[in-house]
Amino acid sequence: MANTVLNQSPNAAINKNILARYLAIPQPEDKIQAMYVWIDGTGQYVRAKTRTLNFVPKTPKELPIWNYDGSSTGQSTGKNSDMYLYPVAIYRDPFRLGNNKLVLCDTYKYNLKPAETNNRHSCLKVMEAAADQHPWFGIEQEYTLLDMDYRPFGWPKGGFPGPQGPYYCGVGADKVYAREIEEAHYRACLYAGVTIAGTNAEVMPAQWEFQVGPCEGIDIGDQLWMARFLLHRVAEEFGIVVTLDPKPMTGDWNGAGAHCNFSTEAMRAENGILEIEKAIDKLSKQHIRHIAAYDPHEGKDNERRLTGKHETSSIHDFSAGVANRGSSIRIPRTVAEEKKGYLEDRRPASNCDPYKVAEAMVRTICLNE
Repeated sequence: MANTVLNQSPNAAINKNILARYLAIPQPEDKIQAMYVWIDGTGQYVRAKTRTLNFVPKTPKELPIWNYDGSSTGQSTGKNSDMYLYPVAIYRDPFRLGNNKLVLCDTYKYNLKPAETNNRHSCLKVMEAAADQHPWFGIEQEYTLLDMDYRPFGWPKGGFPGPQGPYYCGVGADKVYAREIEEAHYRACLYAGVTIAGTNAEVMPAQWEFQVGPCEGIDIGDQLWMARFLLHRVAEEFGIVVTLDPKPMTGDWNGAGAHCNFSTEAMRAENGILEIEKAIDKLSKQHIRHIAAYDPHEGKDNERRLTGKHETSSIHDFSAGVANRGSSIRIPRTVAEEKKGYLEDRRPASNCDPYKVAEAMVRTICLNE
């Protein structure tokens, strides 16, 4: 069954050993390949293209501003199509190796104003305003692997696997599908310089999770977007599709989230539980605003996921509790016992923009806005 599914993808049918011959060709010492990566008009997916540089960049400011056709990414019209790419972060390239780089970029319109999906621009200002509180983030990114029919990878054609239960952190061919992608992605993130904290198989079969963090300030958005790019790029080679849809399968199946762990320096200090409780009170008063910020369609995607079932809270109500995965905000049991640490906001959807999530958290908790 697995081979049949894989063969539906042209990418899976290509002999990767042939490419290896060409990648083994020595690269000129004075040339590198820099792949520029950016968020497209959907606010959920990334695009990328490569240019040659005659130096090895150490900071984003050294890199040239570039342009692209925004009419082909849903970000401009054909009559005024040029958009600008401003480098903001550099990572090592785990695909081309050597001195080659991956370059995360901001997007700007013809008039040099931020593109509509450039949420980094406003997030950075908020992070600078709250820098003295040292906000830390960790995001648990859930995702689902699909075959070329856009059905969860490994699921029987015309049927369903057994009920949820044995798949979470599972081991065994009848419980885990496509571990190869998770392993390859993990190693690619480590090589690139992404602060990946761990991975695990999730509750629904063909669903996985990786965690990025702890990261301070704007770095959480940069690193999670680069980790998403790496995931799509790795899965491409296997001929498997990655979806960040928060509810890829209807029925008695878990959805996918991007739970956000958050703390300030005061929360991490002795008796920081008092600051955590204050933060939860602030969040309770801004529930509607946060729901709007937690998926690309201002809550409409999360409506399918936040039902009060399958380890979620209701989208309509705010709740908090210790070790309660059915609440909006969970206080981990270890945090309650140690009386310091962090809180987990379980509301963000898997397809959220981490810049918007981080900005909303800091505005509410740190800036009292």
